[in-house]
Amino acid sequence: MKQLTPGQWFEKLVAVQARLRAPKGCPWDREQTHQSLRTYLLEEVYEVLEALDSGNDPKFAEEMGDLLLQIVFHSQIAREEGRFTVSDVIREIHDKMIRRHPHVFGETRAKDSKEVLRNWEQIKAAERDSNRGGTAAGKGRAAAPSLLDGVSRALPATLEGFQLTRRAARIGFDWDNASSVIAKMREEANELEAALKGKESTKVEEELGDLLFAAVNVARFLHVDPEIALKNANAKFARRFRAMEETAREGGREFKDLPRSEMEALWDATKSAEEIDADRAIGVPGGVPGELAKAQPRK
Repeated sequence: MKQLTPGQWFEKLVAVQARLRAPKGCPWDREQTHQSLRTYLLEEVYEVLEALDSGNDPKFAEEMGDLLLQIVFHSQIAREEGRFTVSDVIREIHDKMIRRHPHVFGETRAKDSKEVLRNWEQIKAAERDSNRGGTAAGKGRAAAPSLLDGVSRALPATLEGFQLTRRAARIGFDWDNASSVIAKMREEANELEAALKGKESTKVEEELGDLLFAAVNVARFLHVDPEIALKNANAKFARRFRAMEETAREGGREFKDLPRSEMEALWDATKSAEEIDADRAIGVPGGVPGELAKAQPRK
């Protein structure tokens, strides 16, 4: 069985999902709709990213398989409704990749990746104009095209901001250096503080949004994906918090019962211990043994 080609395995997967959706198939699978599967689609994307970061190749392959199943599942539902099939899905992306890489499959030349991206955006804009002309027929004047067309409003807010600023940067609407973007973030932080003093909840929300947007722009300028950066920061906080809880229990108390000063001392000790372990892992000598023990709450 392992000698089957990718295409043969794909056909078998499509057949399995069709069988699950058949009249005598799985009740759960038969009940699903595009809307009910939305949550699973998002979950699978994030699980693929987690597996990618883990360095565990079997897990990475497994999670990508789960994500592929979502594509097959949605395609099967659409086929049953007579809208499109999984073959249409594959053909669309196949043709799109050829169409958007004329420097590989055509006569166009691109000297570097920046030029590739510029060409890519121009081709996408032409495709949107073509699609707009077809869908707007008989519906009045179509909306004027924008370089920001195609950035989905369904994206998580950080990714949407990342995409919007990246689109703008590609035509030169960008900061000159990282210091300027960071200065803008400080400016937004000052405006948030001013709004807090004014105690206007609507203004506070607006200024907080501006601060978060500026932070996303900093990430984009530094070639860092803000969603992944925040996910990593979330994981780091959770890891350190759990370590503090464990240390408190080893001292005979629950972390939630500690006074604020001891909580902060534990946080500093946990952070230091983690940094020392990280240094040792890369061969940096030194370290302060017993750091966590010193910060354990008194019984």
